[in-house]
Amino acid sequence: MLEIKLRQKDGVIIMDLSGRIDVNSANLVEVIGQCLRDGYTDILCNLEEIEGIDYMGISVVVIAYKEVTNSQGRMKFLNIPAHLRGVFAVSGMDRVIEICATEDLAINSFKEDKAIENIKKMQLRRRFKRLPIDLKVELKSKSSNSSNCLKVDILNLSAVGAFIFGCDNFKLGDEVILKMKLAPKSKELIIEATVVWVPDKEVQPHEYPGFGVEFRNISPGIQQELIEFIERNLSFTSPD
Repeated sequence: MLEIKLRQKDGVIIMDLSGRIDVNSANLVEVIGQCLRDGYTDILCNLEEIEGIDYMGISVVVIAYKEVTNSQGRMKFLNIPAHLRGVFAVSGMDRVIEICATEDLAINSFKEDKAIENIKKMQLRRRFKRLPIDLKVELKSKSSNSSNCLKVDILNLSAVGAFIFGCDNFKLGDEVILKMKLAPKSKELIIEATVVWVPDKEVQPHEYPGFGVEFRNISPGIQQELIEFIERNLSFTSPD
């Protein structure tokens, strides 16, 4: 029977596992699923007290690992006993997962991952030009079943995000769907986005009511259409 004890350190959920990981260890997937639903996406599995793991147990670990990565999280492993390393090696798992030497190194590696991710995001944003524009779009919540869309304006557009004005119905982290047409084309673009910035009414009154969004799961084709639209319109607004 697999026993799981949870603790938290610097935003990382540490799972101290003991017993065996086998076909009866579905609770590992269930506990990890609950952690993800609670908003914890950095998970460290401590295997120091694991007595054994068979190939069905490896399958359980794979399912749990995919659950985390599919939720844009990170799952790392700590203290894999010598008698288990052969199973991890033969199954190829040791080439997929990240195995940390100590708990402190593991916690620091999660922090380093986030720092690198933020740098990459900044570099990505700087790659794309931003276009000041007044573009009418339709906006609705991704989680809402309502078909009613809110008419708003995009005042600043890039291939990775936009500033939307005329709405104060959303907060940080909300997922929304944008519908827009880029002239002269009549095709409607549908783009998923996440609210990543909301101005303060007192500090930034000229940008209220509004918010910034970052596009999510955008296809290369739609992103290329945005880039071409922005380049085309910048050529009209920029001096030679």
